[in-house]
Amino acid sequence: MIRFPQPLSPGDRIGVTSPSSGVPQDLWPRLECATRWLHERGFEVVVGDCMDGDSSHVSAPAVERADELQRMLTDPTVRAVVPPWGGETAIDVLDLLDWEAIGQAEPTWLVGYSDLSTLMLPLTLRTGWATLHGANLMDTPYAAADGLLHWTEVAAAQGPLAQRQSGVFRTGAFDDWAADPSPTAYALEGRGAWEVADGDELELSGRLVGGCIEVIGALTGTPFGDVPHFGRTYAEDGLIIYLEAAEGAAFEICRALHGMRLAGWFEHANAILIGRTNAPASGAFTQRDAVLDALEDLDIPIVFDVECGHVPPHLPLVNGALAHLTVTDHERSIVQDLGAGAVNGR
Repeated sequence: MIRFPQPLSPGDRIGVTSPSSGVPQDLWPRLECATRWLHERGFEVVVGDCMDGDSSHVSAPAVERADELQRMLTDPTVRAVVPPWGGETAIDVLDLLDWEAIGQAEPTWLVGYSDLSTLMLPLTLRTGWATLHGANLMDTPYAAADGLLHWTEVAAAQGPLAQRQSGVFRTGAFDDWAADPSPTAYALEGRGAWEVADGDELELSGRLVGGCIEVIGALTGTPFGDVPHFGRTYAEDGLIIYLEAAEGAAFEICRALHGMRLAGWFEHANAILIGRTNAPASGAFTQRDAVLDALEDLDIPIVFDVECGHVPPHLPLVNGALAHLTVTDHERSIVQDLGAGAVNGR
């Protein structure tokens, strides 16, 4: 059974730690802007010790990062853990966590995307905790695009959550937070729509699970990436698997998707959502080619250009939630039920 954390509310404590990359000194003003944003909405924010972003590609030695993350996840006074962002090698803490102790604790929201998928996916698969794939802490001050919800709204929800495609996306570079740490609105100049690969319409349901292809692909075949077992467990519901490429070239993404396919990740999938990406092509072989090469023959609906990736805005998705997906000429929406199949209930 999926275990949903209690709804987040003003007065709750939010923990900040960097289980992957830390924050360089020139970006600490942005970190302070993000924590202040949460303070202004009534949350208490506790920043951990594993935050160094200048000495290495990681914020601290793996044992220290694992210990701090575990302490926050199992502390009953911490209601959400929101790292500043992802990074590269969160995978090095997976076998240092006490998964049994975490599984016995009351669930806490773990929020983020990118390399945080390396932690959120196993947390859902191994403990049954729902995890929140959405904006990270440094993106938290940005307002949600029309039709989408802010991650704090998702974490605070007590009933079904309805979102629809925003129809917009960022086309330019990341904001320069070192020069100006205060932006609260994305420049969303691009226009786009969710698109079913075969041009058909669809309406279906399934349990959400997924993340960033480059990092969760590395979990295939390990005890931390047993999506096939999750699929068998929820075979009656089926799965909606969402996947997004951060920066890997198309051939790299294609190989990772084939590996997931060969490992049985899609055997119980009702649909596959592919996040909008700026990741490069491999010559004439595009990112869409990569997806179709690996997954088209599965005869599972594939929906492209969903806002669940590294191209803002962010569509928050809850790993473990039962979702209803609609993609028609007149409606492109997803409704997540954070109570269906819950132990803690809503």
